[in-house]
Amino acid sequence: MATYNKRGYKAPKPEEAKVGNDFEEVVDVSNSTTAEVFNKLDETASRTEDWVAKNQKVILTFVGVIAIATLGYVLYNKFIVEPKEEKATNEIYQSQQYFQQAVDATTKPDSLYNLALKGGEGKLGFVGIAEEYAGTDAGNLANYYAGMSYLNIGDYKKAISYLENFKSEDAILKPLSIGAIGDALSETNKIDDAISHYKKAAEAAENDFTTPRFLFKAAQLLVVSGKKAEANKLFVEIKEKYETSKEGMNIDAYIAMTE
Repeated sequence: MATYNKRGYKAPKPEEAKVGNDFEEVVDVSNSTTAEVFNKLDETASRTEDWVAKNQKVILTFVGVIAIATLGYVLYNKFIVEPKEEKATNEIYQSQQYFQQAVDATTKPDSLYNLALKGGEGKLGFVGIAEEYAGTDAGNLANYYAGMSYLNIGDYKKAISYLENFKSEDAILKPLSIGAIGDALSETNKIDDAISHYKKAAEAAENDFTTPRFLFKAAQLLVVSGKKAEANKLFVEIKEKYETSKEGMNIDAYIAMTE
């Protein structure tokens, strides 16, 4: 009897022989490195959970303290610091007016400086503001004004005290305050200390106003002290870097004098 293949018919392939046993027998997951890693991670997580459970009260207390401290800081700034800063700023205005009038006065400015220090028209002076509003920007600035006022009326000890309490990184006020201490020291014949402060003031914030000013003052005291070589270096520095400044206008004469 004749046989034939139907169109498209394919004989089934013989089933391939299985290689080895089933998959579980070929790869034993329980003994793999990956399984060991996951087991260790599980153990670590369990220990962490146990520690958290045992120390839950301590953790919550710590978090609570941080939250209370943060809230306290915000409230303190909003209801204590900011209002105090505003009051201090309003308080200092009148004393600043007295101070400026004293600076501009051509005769007898001491009374105006004293008003600036002690206050007037129902307002505190620089001394009271520095004390009552310590910790505020205005209170800090009052130290500067008080120091400058005492310097101008000749109370050099108090001038130094207040100027030393003034803290600032301002490019002008910082060197001016340090230089003013130098002025007070110079007036009390503490020449070496004065020279040191003038140099420090010159270096505090390099600019065309305060730097040549205090280099020149330091050089002048060095001349008085007989240290012409040191003075010459400072005069030369003024010529090289700040020739267009007020101090640099006649600097050649000072250089020649110290050569």
